[in-house]
Amino acid sequence: MGAITMATTKRALITGVTGQDGAYLSQLLLSKGYEVHGLLRRSASAEVVDARLRWLGIAGHIRQHDGNLTDLSGLIRVLREVRPDEVYNLAAQSFVKSSWQQPLLTGSVTGIGAANMLEAVRLEAPEARFYQASSSEMYGLIQEPVQSETTPFYPRSPYAAAKLYAHWMTVNYRESFGLHASSGILFNHESPLRGIEFVTRKITDGVARIKLGLSQTLSLGNLDAKRDWGHARDYVQAMWLMLQQDTADDYVIATGRTVSVREFCRLAFDKAGLDMDDHVRIDERFMRPAEVDVLLGDASKARTRLGWTPETTLEDLVGEMLEADIRRLGMQADR
Repeated sequence: MGAITMATTKRALITGVTGQDGAYLSQLLLSKGYEVHGLLRRSASAEVVDARLRWLGIAGHIRQHDGNLTDLSGLIRVLREVRPDEVYNLAAQSFVKSSWQQPLLTGSVTGIGAANMLEAVRLEAPEARFYQASSSEMYGLIQEPVQSETTPFYPRSPYAAAKLYAHWMTVNYRESFGLHASSGILFNHESPLRGIEFVTRKITDGVARIKLGLSQTLSLGNLDAKRDWGHARDYVQAMWLMLQQDTADDYVIATGRTVSVREFCRLAFDKAGLDMDDHVRIDERFMRPAEVDVLLGDASKARTRLGWTPETTLEDLVGEMLEADIRRLGMQADR
């Protein structure tokens, strides 16, 4: 009788574990039996930092480690402690508008921080598989009407420029050192866990407030910008699939459908039974210094090689976000 070999639990380290994507990815990996470790940047808001993990009911299942992408020695220490099979670098200063106000911080965290993580993996865990969260914002002033992995980049914000540096460093470490390092060029992905500073959550939160009689108006910037919006829950599935491939590569993750902010907004108001035109106001303060007018992704490579397709429609996404915000605000009012 042959020896019975016990399957070993895979270990994953996620930077940005308390963000939208980090929370959904943690939930996915836990469901697959992973031991999930998260890199946690300590801050004064420690009591609310894991709110998304608590929303999903998984906060107590994540093993947290103090660390910061700007501190290479700390990253090496964490990798030495965790010995991960997979590393997902999701942490960043990710709010585009703030990147003009804090360009050096954005470059340090979003750009150099990714290089620090790559270098730490190279030195301490070279067998680990690495995922870099790249962004459709790198396409910026689009060079092709539909953007794929071969479309030239033209970043239009400090955030996009920092993401582009991180993206090419990931390619460089893959080609120079043989790391299993993949980048997901993710187009806009939203959920009830999206930060309130992002336009989609600003819309659903604003519509919920108007529906509940807590507000009368919703102030927005450019309503004509078009984006390819999907659900973060679907997109983290693509991240995981990339690291299960024999060969590392870069993949566009998108729905292939683009709609304007105006259309997204109208969907939310319609679902609430309200007339958008009665409540929306344009405020110049919310305009970007350099706008990205339209993004539309071609995810055919991911569909063919990873077997990935988005499952959530835009209409269902908007409905889920709106219902969650109405529930949140209703709970606050009852306190």
